[in-house]
Amino acid sequence: MAEGKLLEIKNLTINFHTYIGKVQAVRNIDFDLNEGEVLAIVGESGSGKSVSTQAILGLTPIPPGEIESGQILFRGKNLLDYNEKQLADICGSQISMIFQDPMTSLNPTMKIGKQIQEVLHQHATLTRQESRAKAIELMDIVGIPDSKMRLGQYPHEFSGGMLQRVMIAIAIANHPDILIADEPTTALDVTIQSQIFRRLRKLQKDFQMSTILITHNLGVVAGMANRIIVMYAGKIMEEGLTDQIYYHPFHPYTAGLLKAVPSLAYDENKKLRTIEGMPPSLINMPQGCAFADRCGYAMRICKEENPPYFRLEHGNRVLCWLYDAKAEQQLSKFKKREYGK
Repeated sequence: MAEGKLLEIKNLTINFHTYIGKVQAVRNIDFDLNEGEVLAIVGESGSGKSVSTQAILGLTPIPPGEIESGQILFRGKNLLDYNEKQLADICGSQISMIFQDPMTSLNPTMKIGKQIQEVLHQHATLTRQESRAKAIELMDIVGIPDSKMRLGQYPHEFSGGMLQRVMIAIAIANHPDILIADEPTTALDVTIQSQIFRRLRKLQKDFQMSTILITHNLGVVAGMANRIIVMYAGKIMEEGLTDQIYYHPFHPYTAGLLKAVPSLAYDENKKLRTIEGMPPSLINMPQGCAFADRCGYAMRICKEENPPYFRLEHGNRVLCWLYDAKAEQQLSKFKKREYGK
């Protein structure tokens, strides 16, 4: 993996103004993405994963959205200072995004080949024959069979998995520096999900793209991500190397997410594990830690004050009072129960 920070998010706060109040979607978060790295951002629906990354491409709807504070630095330049044309020049060429549902991203009245060629023409001067040849090459790269024939077909003639491959082809058409994949396999069955993730991993290695993978399922990123960020109620609760997150989670919320991942060793008599309770209202946030009401290790201070970040080994960080020096007994209880230490 190449060295150097390609993207830096600093003190980013995003709100949405609604008729019932201000939704605090993203609350003062910081993270970065290195050259050639795969970063996974995981968490339940409403945790702020997609909102924080959509802001990178200027996709926050303003209004009702509002970027209250922060910087989004791409190669040292703040994208929040860019105008619409400057962002358009970057989107699709240097930073690309794959969205959850390809049917809402593709034009149902336009042939697939034409849609891929349009993206190529936006950022490069190509003849019609050159862009057609490139579109066929891209369809081959992402694993779409009979690419020459399928170039002339419409979106409704493709399966869900093949449509997502088309979206990947469009996203990588101009060899971007950063690829953002926002829940790219949500509507697909498990077998197709696995195929898509394997394809993404191969493309990431082949093109050396820095990749941000957004998902609610920790189980799908094990073989792909270098680092994992865990978000909850608009905050980063934990950040660490992938192996650390899987084998030694520091935050009770991360431990709960891991237990909720279905096992391949199916037992019909064993119930699926869940995290009890519901996430807090993003309009009326609790006074202390947002996870306190659902946490089996919560202390009085957890409901009274927001915890700071505690820096641990290998640059990991965790937003949890368990790592305060005064919480040694409660931390010991957590470690013993969660991983027998």
